Amino acid sequence: MSSGCKIEQVVSNGKKDVPAVLNEAGKNAPKTEQVSGTSKADQKLADAELSKEISNALASGEGPHVIKLKNGMSLLIKEDNRFPLVNVRLFVHAGSSYEDPSKAGISHLLEHMVFKGTTTRGPGKTAREIESVGGEMNAATSFDYTVYYVEVPEKEWKLGMDIVTDMTFNAAIAPDELTSEKEVVLSELERGEDNPGSRIFKTLQSIVWKDTSYQWPIIGYRDTVKNISSEDIHTYVDRLYQPQSMLLSVVGKINPEEVVKEAERLCGSITSKEPVVPPMAFSTPAAENPTVKIIPGKWNKAYIGAAFPIPGLSSAKTAGLEMLCELLGGGETSRLYRKFKYDKRMVDSISVSSLTLERAGMLYIFATLDADKVDEFWKELIAELSSIDFNDFTDREMDRVSLNLEDSLFLTKETLSGLASKLGYFQFFEGGQEAEENYLYDVRNISRQQLQKLYNEYFTPEKLAACMLLPEGTKADSKTFENAIAKNWPSKKKTTGINKVSGPGEAATIELGNGSRLVFIPDETLPYTAISMYWVGGDADLPASEQGLAALTSQNLTRGTKSLNATELEDYVSDRAASIGASAGREVFSINSKFPSRFTADMLPLINEIITEPRFAIEELDRAKQDQVSAIKRKEDRPLSLAFRNMFPFLYKSGSYSYFHLGNPEGVEKFTTKDIQSYWAKQSTRPFVIAVCGDYDHDAIAKFAKELDSKLVLKNKSLDIPTSIWGENKDLKLELPDRNQAHLMVIFPVPGMEDQKATAGLSLLRAALAGQSGLLFRDLRDKQGLGYTVTAFLWQAPKTGFMAFYIGTKPEQLDQAMTGFENTVKMLKEKDLPEDELSRARNILSGEYYQDHQSLLARSRESASLMVKGFEPDLDIKIIDKASKMDASQVRELINKYINWEDKYTLTVTP
Repeated sequence: MSSGCKIEQVVSNGKKDVPAVLNEAGKNAPKTEQVSGTSKADQKLADAELSKEISNALASGEGPHVIKLKNGMSLLIKEDNRFPLVNVRLFVHAGSSYEDPSKAGISHLLEHMVFKGTTTRGPGKTAREIESVGGEMNAATSFDYTVYYVEVPEKEWKLGMDIVTDMTFNAAIAPDELTSEKEVVLSELERGEDNPGSRIFKTLQSIVWKDTSYQWPIIGYRDTVKNISSEDIHTYVDRLYQPQSMLLSVVGKINPEEVVKEAERLCGSITSKEPVVPPMAFSTPAAENPTVKIIPGKWNKAYIGAAFPIPGLSSAKTAGLEMLCELLGGGETSRLYRKFKYDKRMVDSISVSSLTLERAGMLYIFATLDADKVDEFWKELIAELSSIDFNDFTDREMDRVSLNLEDSLFLTKETLSGLASKLGYFQFFEGGQEAEENYLYDVRNISRQQLQKLYNEYFTPEKLAACMLLPEGTKADSKTFENAIAKNWPSKKKTTGINKVSGPGEAATIELGNGSRLVFIPDETLPYTAISMYWVGGDADLPASEQGLAALTSQNLTRGTKSLNATELEDYVSDRAASIGASAGREVFSINSKFPSRFTADMLPLINEIITEPRFAIEELDRAKQDQVSAIKRKEDRPLSLAFRNMFPFLYKSGSYSYFHLGNPEGVEKFTTKDIQSYWAKQSTRPFVIAVCGDYDHDAIAKFAKELDSKLVLKNKSLDIPTSIWGENKDLKLELPDRNQAHLMVIFPVPGMEDQKATAGLSLLRAALAGQSGLLFRDLRDKQGLGYTVTAFLWQAPKTGFMAFYIGTKPEQLDQAMTGFENTVKMLKEKDLPEDELSRARNILSGEYYQDHQSLLARSRESASLMVKGFEPDLDIKIIDKASKMDASQVRELINKYINWEDKYTLTVTP
């Protein structure tokens, strides 16, 4: 069940992934007759009146409506008018588990190739068409499925449907393009091997799912990917891409009847000739003894994964297994987290997840810790697993997990993409939306005895498979850890009210007495309230000698109050399906919370107490310091994280932008309770901005904000952020041994957000360069095949900023990539961007804005963060409006002023 799955094994063709647990077709699927173009017959289908049966179905209720086209394809339609957007998805029962082992990775390679051209659209044209109207597109491959999707402005819904179906049924698979894209996929494969979590999962899947088609990675292997031909891919498509094993989903601001007509026009003449054979569940591999594999490497931390096989989606035990995992390791209030992270302080993190695929599944434990604690932790973990008794779990714990599983499922409706994914999942695998109610019923009603029975059935020592990534030089061998299982896991297990609120009212801004402000953003779609509270400060309130203190304070702030210790606070928040967290930036400090509106009377006093009476307990400070030091080390284990950690100290010579935001381990260890108390006393008394978005209690929020302003804020105690000075050294070379990829950033200083004209023009330039049809992607990836990820990004504070070009590539291709960046700069300076490029960029800016501001917290954060920096809350919209009116000559003027090759800063990370 994807609603509760914490592991999502998806290999995606870009920046956003979709849920990983979907279905697939049988192995003997029929060939498909593919039809492209619009014939007269097609047009008649589009113009024809719908049958009475379909019309009646569309008129019944709010939907989603599910229509079966004449060729067997399922069509899901859901009208949702919250945003001026339409999400189109096409799910295909074809994934890595339906591959021949010799062609491992072909599903994912096909997913890449659909972007390289169809029989009617050339390479890159699909992405260009979508991005040119302000939409976004992507695809993803999992074990059991592939999905192609776009999200477009409402008026472009037909283009979205046309693009998705064209990609699915008419991919060209040109041999020369395939040769180039294989290099990109191999680069992506190498990137995954640099990630500890991916490395462990690939090892475990080969053990837990041995002798099944789940045992190889979705992305395949180097040798298999290299040997796949265009003929192989066409044969694969003919075998598995059948209309009757597909679901076309259209969700958003649409006319359902028009969608049905367009679906018939686009897909109605594509036929399947043979029935699809339903997949059979994989049997659990026989195992008599546990298996532990150790992989030494140049890691700062130790990473441990342990797994047990479980049944697939056809099992009625899915909800129970997910609840079991949540109780054991689903968050900060879970049993294993409390014991090993909080009480014993053995680990940086620990989680337990349930991954349920169609034909098999996996229970997965993952922990990060110091290498010198591995032996002790492993023995205690095994002893703990051997003696779990669900009678020990309180009613409060049971209710909390049930509520949070229900809440996580419910909140997928917050964004259009989340809603479309959820509706598609239940229809594609469970045969209808009633499956959601069945799942929720199981979660609400499962007993401790049932949980114990499930635990005893699947948490068995002989079926345990573990993988450990340990720093080189760590003394350890697999046999020792396997023997610890036998010694510490005996064969015989131990058995065993609604608050009335005032309505949101109109959007408004209230000036409070001491320079603070309160912003209201009403949205009654969901019964949730999102609150964002921002101060100017963060790192800017620190001297250079205290780097990392703001981040440490933000960690400690939500770890207890005067009346609640850390675990009591966590319980209180979790019991209300709420979230609350503090964060420090380079120039701001913030607290963000979201909760069901019915808990307003509980959550507002808690937030007040966190701000005005934080506990700052010594033991919590010690834990927070340990967490922050561990976070630094983990960042230094990942090439791209290492680059970003060092970027600002490299670029800036002075001021808060030059700081290591998390500090350095030796400095963090020295901070005391007095240090964070002193920092918070200074930070919290500055004027603030509170933005609230959602279905909130207007009067309660207003009272809450006024009380905080009068009790806390010292009038006129604002903080000015000085302009930072750029660094003198313009070349930083970092090394991270035992990795595959090199990472290159070329960075250009640009003005901050206060220069709105420059911000608008540079935003346009970024949009033109980035994206799957952007200038950098088309040249360095599509033409030259230099890397999996090629992009540009723009970072701006009020008074400073930079534009960066980024690529992850092979070490031997760094010079070629650098030349590619240089040639791009020369091209940009020599001639104006064509109007079609600018039009695409303008639409991307608009599309990104609406796509990124669907959630309540995204909107409250935007308003609060902009206003606290001195801007109006609609600054982003104003920038987009200014960009829409800029011409090519104005953009090139900015390019010549700021994007100068001789002024660049270069940052590289090499193996």
